[in-house]
Amino acid sequence: MAYQYDDQNVFAKILRGEIPNKTVMETEHSLAFHDIAPQTPVHILIIPKGPYVTFDHFVGTASETEIADFFRTVGKVAEEAGVAESAGGGGYRTLANAGPDGNQEVPHFHMHVFGGRTLGRMIRPTE
Repeated sequence: MAYQYDDQNVFAKILRGEIPNKTVMETEHSLAFHDIAPQTPVHILIIPKGPYVTFDHFVGTASETEIADFFRTVGKVAEEAGVAESAGGGGYRTLANAGPDGNQEVPHFHMHVFGGRTLGRMIRPTE
């Protein structure tokens, strides 16, 4: 599938500096910031700086350098936020929604890091 990137989405505007954010970490290829409506005590978003719509779009078209930078940033964010077990935390969850069935709200690939409390089951079993 060919992806059409909407450069007016909220994350594109954040990357251009049109919308402020509470930056947690920034690298050459990634930006991590606090979610404006956190669902857990730790709720951080990590986005690639390139114009990627979904996970499959990102891993299928981004450079190896961008992909490595992004996933290393996710790990560093979890560690620096204190939720990674290596930092003494109790663990965390990463989540990336894709497309309408995945309930993706912003058409720019992003990953959530949730933590700071027990999160429970991810999805209810099929009945």
